[in-house]
Amino acid sequence: MPIKIPDTLPARSVLEKEHIFVMTELRALHQDIRPLRIALVNLMPTKITTETQILRCLANTPLQIEVDLVQMSSHQSKNTPQDHLLHFYETFEEIRERVYDGCIITGAPVEFLDYEQVDYWPELCELFEWTRTNVHSTLHICWGAQAGLYYHYGIPKYVLPQKLFGIFPHTALNKKSRLFRGFDDVYWAPHSRNTEVRAADIEKVPQLRLLSVSEEAGVHIVGDQEGHQFFVMGHSEYDTMTLDGEYHRDLKKGLPIAMPRHYYPRNDPSRTPVNNWRATGQLLYTNWLNYFVYQTTPFNLKTMDNESLDCSML
Repeated sequence: MPIKIPDTLPARSVLEKEHIFVMTELRALHQDIRPLRIALVNLMPTKITTETQILRCLANTPLQIEVDLVQMSSHQSKNTPQDHLLHFYETFEEIRERVYDGCIITGAPVEFLDYEQVDYWPELCELFEWTRTNVHSTLHICWGAQAGLYYHYGIPKYVLPQKLFGIFPHTALNKKSRLFRGFDDVYWAPHSRNTEVRAADIEKVPQLRLLSVSEEAGVHIVGDQEGHQFFVMGHSEYDTMTLDGEYHRDLKKGLPIAMPRHYYPRNDPSRTPVNNWRATGQLLYTNWLNYFVYQTTPFNLKTMDNESLDCSML
């Protein structure tokens, strides 16, 4: 089944060239089913790239999905054309009265700032609180995951001695969890971050479960006991060349950056990386949508009361 997006969204042509089934708004008018409603809160500066990567993961599922792109009104984006934002994005204020089956909150390059120093932090806190009552299940990514854990549970972040940068092996702590259905015993995922949350802090919070970890990258995925909140520290949605672009960008700027680990064949940046995380990344989004959104969300979203799910699903 397709993902429903605006007819002229730039991601449409990219996804169609990849033979991913997308449905325009016009065609969707003739469909007699209720699609899943997903809010994508895009905090990244390069919004078009990020929305395309995440929409690709959402589109490769057997579900019809309707996505609303959301930006923070209290922040002025400098890296995305204003006409794109005006045409395709809504503010939190514009969607606050709506209810959604799912919400995805992306990362942002503000790791070295205290949360309260981020210019849109008050608005983001309102949105975090709003997801408790207006969203059935929320998926937080990278800095968005760290910020969500801090807001909801007081989990602190810690600055790493050097950037965690590359593709790292992970293991699920509960291999029977539906979130990891179809995963390999060891799976790979990209990371690109300067801060971390620690397992010891998470284990002190009874409402949370540590779901997957990496010996090299630390905490990867955390979930609440009810399946309404997931916090993913990596970037399973990244394209093959995303880390390569970040690496060469920082080199050109003269910034201190190490070569991404486990990424280039023979650690040679002239060689094209081999993507060994695409299938797992797709499964992560598919399993979240299927088991924690589609199979448990009410048909009439206005009746949402976010009752607890069967904890064995985690």
